[in-house]
Amino acid sequence: MDQFTINLLFVGASFALYIGIAIWARAGSTSEFYAAGRGVHPVTNGMATAADWMSAASFISMAGLIAFTGYDNSTFLMGWTGGYVLLALLLAPYLRKFGKFTVSEFIGDRFYSPTARLVAVICLIVASTTYVIGQMTGVGVAFGRFLEVSNTTGLLIGACVVFAYAVFGGMKGVTYTQVAQYVVLIMAYTIPAVFISLQLTGNPIPALGLFGDHTASGMPLLEKLDQIVRELGFNEYTAHHGDTFNMVLFTLSLMIGTAGLPHVIMRFFTVPRVADARWSAGWALVFIALLYLTAPAVGAMARLNITDMFWPNGTDAEAVSVEMIESDPRYDWMATWQQTGLLGWEDKNGDGRIQYYNDASPAMQEKAAANGWEGNELTNFNRDILVLANPEIANLPAWVIGLVAAGGLAAALSTAAGLLLAISSAVSHDLMKGQLTPNISEKGELMSARVAMAVAIAVATYLGLNPPGFAAQTVALAFGLAAASIFPALMMGIFTKVNNKGAVAGMVSGLVVTLIYIFLHKGWFFIPDTNSFTDADPLLGTIKSTSFGAVGAAINFAVAFTVSKMTEALPKDIEELVESVRIPRGAGVAQDH
Repeated sequence: MDQFTINLLFVGASFALYIGIAIWARAGSTSEFYAAGRGVHPVTNGMATAADWMSAASFISMAGLIAFTGYDNSTFLMGWTGGYVLLALLLAPYLRKFGKFTVSEFIGDRFYSPTARLVAVICLIVASTTYVIGQMTGVGVAFGRFLEVSNTTGLLIGACVVFAYAVFGGMKGVTYTQVAQYVVLIMAYTIPAVFISLQLTGNPIPALGLFGDHTASGMPLLEKLDQIVRELGFNEYTAHHGDTFNMVLFTLSLMIGTAGLPHVIMRFFTVPRVADARWSAGWALVFIALLYLTAPAVGAMARLNITDMFWPNGTDAEAVSVEMIESDPRYDWMATWQQTGLLGWEDKNGDGRIQYYNDASPAMQEKAAANGWEGNELTNFNRDILVLANPEIANLPAWVIGLVAAGGLAAALSTAAGLLLAISSAVSHDLMKGQLTPNISEKGELMSARVAMAVAIAVATYLGLNPPGFAAQTVALAFGLAAASIFPALMMGIFTKVNNKGAVAGMVSGLVVTLIYIFLHKGWFFIPDTNSFTDADPLLGTIKSTSFGAVGAAINFAVAFTVSKMTEALPKDIEELVESVRIPRGAGVAQDH
């Protein structure tokens, strides 16, 4: 049986499972559509939350970014994990106790203002749409490779699949689908990692193998990797090379952005009790840790395998020949990925070999001149393909490659569904029912939710064709927007006496300033070549667009407190409401207000 057929079997079986679950758990009421009837067990919710969280950025892109940068990109791990701790301690139980369906509804009621609710809806849609672009990018990469079609065709197929199970199932269908997707994606991520760790270190636990010895050389694995990348002119893998201030801001943006993402927070509205919200967050951290502890090993081991592929006899010997790439089965993955447009190489000097090195390094430029090289000949290696290509690079069995195909798609589709649900809930429940048509029937509200989701899928698909960066980089922008707009409003809503005017002014200022900073660096509305700055040469010192969310959050807090102090005090009934949400009396039962 050929690899394409095996991929189809794994992907087809997983899709049949997801759609079958969505049909079984089809939402029949708004409560089931928005909050799964509030009857999800904490362990089940923790697993669904983990799948919702471990998106294309975590599964497909993060290890690739770590592999090609090293220690400096460990910020993704630190920020995303730390954010869940903040969410579990500071937000989840209080929001569940408030007893509403959506984040925007909490903000509207807490700040006693339809305007605040509307601004929250806008912030939510902007952040979620930016986030879903990254997911659709990952969907296109995964479908393009494993169905052996173009990246564009793969993205369109993925959009149709998301539409099929997210639009009809709602939160109830998405929750139980995500449980199945978590099982698929965690197996798909860890099984290849175990194989590769055994190959390189003899240790079946990748996280331990990362700090073990490289079997072939007898050197510590990370020391061997540092040696090879230095010899090829790249930065040392385990050292810090970037700007520390930007690194701290980026980590903080990811942390508070995580705690402010609406599609993540919505998961805590689905459990029966407030205590269950805390347990859900704890279980989610456990399930997330299984992947996040493995990701650094996947990145490091893949980087080592890639360099070995291009320098099979060591960096002092000849590079791999074009003839070997074309004839040796171990290199078949290169031709397959080349078809997607995400991998490319060129024999620039016509010597019949492909030299992979850092041609920007002065030392390598001297070596290249002496050897007649004319630049790095691995002309394109999209970071988003690394995890998906990893089993092929390591020459693992065909069934493992098929499993990874299903896992990569599960990761992208599960988060895309959660994001689209957050967008549709904001439009139908907060905008339509909450503001424009308060007397809309439950059937009409469900229909508007599904129409909103279909429109969101169409917009995300269009933007996914021209994303502003790799999947994880695009997602980082969404975290910055959530950090600058939604997180401060939630924190001030629970723990302070900021009034409605302060909250609105803060959210608007945080969102607008952060959006402008991102557009100045990534292009206006992500349109290529409309940017004035780049992340290599940012507007404000060393602060990149992906790190600005923390600055935007500080502006939000400052503006909100200043405006609140200058305007009227909080009404007495709202002050009592805040106290009842924050103080743990009656914590076993969620209250409606």
